[in-house]
Amino acid sequence: MTYYYLSHGDKNGVLERCLIDILSLIKPSETDRISRLNTIRELATFVGSLESLEAGAVVKPFGSFTSNLYSKWGDLDLSVQLSSNFRISTGKNRKKDILRDIMRALRRNGVVHNLQFIPNARVPLLIYESKKHGISCDVSIDNHMGQIKSKILLWIANMDERFRDMVLLTKEWAKAQNINDPKLGTLNSFSLCLLVIFHFQTCEPAILPPLKEIYAGNIVDDISGMRFLTERGIEDVCATNITRFRSQSFRQRNQSSLSELLVSFFEKFSRIETLSSEYAICAYTGRWERIRSNPKWMGKSHSIFIEDPFEQPDNAARAVGSNKLRIISNAFMDAYHKLSSGPTISNRHSLIASLTRPHISSQLGVRTYVQHTANGVRSHQPGIGYSGYATREPIHDQFQNVLRLDRYAPSSSTVPLQGQGALNVQVQRNWRRRHPNR
Repeated sequence: MTYYYLSHGDKNGVLERCLIDILSLIKPSETDRISRLNTIRELATFVGSLESLEAGAVVKPFGSFTSNLYSKWGDLDLSVQLSSNFRISTGKNRKKDILRDIMRALRRNGVVHNLQFIPNARVPLLIYESKKHGISCDVSIDNHMGQIKSKILLWIANMDERFRDMVLLTKEWAKAQNINDPKLGTLNSFSLCLLVIFHFQTCEPAILPPLKEIYAGNIVDDISGMRFLTERGIEDVCATNITRFRSQSFRQRNQSSLSELLVSFFEKFSRIETLSSEYAICAYTGRWERIRSNPKWMGKSHSIFIEDPFEQPDNAARAVGSNKLRIISNAFMDAYHKLSSGPTISNRHSLIASLTRPHISSQLGVRTYVQHTANGVRSHQPGIGYSGYATREPIHDQFQNVLRLDRYAPSSSTVPLQGQGALNVQVQRNWRRRHPNR
């Protein structure tokens, strides 16, 4: 087994280097970004062939791609926007009809596989994988709130570079533990992002402010109610408040390393099952809030309450079942114990096996096998007699390449999005010209 010598004050040195190795593999490259842009254009082409859509419809990405919080293997969330006006609502039946038309067009042309239509979801979805680009897509209609949330998460990520790394690492860990799938009653990726935000708000000193200091209203009400705001108006408010927070000279900067933040993240939520019976996780206020203190939460029966700060009082973790919450809580506890113990913290193979899925571990020279423990936690154990990296390029050099890609990518904490978020693919209305007799 591989051990590193730990000097005094370097308790997390091995873990820190392992996290850098993991990030070097899961962070997307420029090629991955371009493949997603081409996947968006592919869908726009087929949307443009639909007679059922009015002129001006566009295909827009949202979710982790727009927020720049996606991994190399992340899904792509796409919204077919029928109107740019937030106040014009498309009925659910109309959304289902459009998704059926898109499904037929994609099936007819044979460009996708694993095609699924989910009409009765809270948001009707069309799911497929592009044959050409190998990217899984979730398509919805007029998902304005999804786009706004994604942009705010992008601005938050730009406030501290550790945030993006923490989100990518926790999502990879959660997938390895099989607790990142709302269809199976566990956490969705948005909930995991909110947990990282909450952790950054409640560590000492705080890295992020309560989200009410970035946007004081309830966005879902403000874009549809009497205080109707444009998307640009929300952007301006957030940009001003973020600039104010970052310019506070009296604010003490948190100097924690990525490994220290990850260990304290697992520690903070290791008792999440017990705490969830009484408290809600509220990134809007940046505090654990008693559930009985908010009448809007009282009437809701959920195993865990992670409030959506942009659609209050919605629960972002409403899919989590009581039996799954125990497994989630045990996974946090197990991770904290492993990353706090002497034998594991100095063992590179054990650390990587605990934090990643087998196909990631194998690329880092660690062969694993899955063991299900009595408390429901999926434990990845390192195999014996396998060492060396599966890639030719040294891990440190790979990570430097990722940093170079990030360095040259356009970014801003204000209005402009990065390239992937700014893409607005105009549907070409040329179907009738190509088929004049149909």
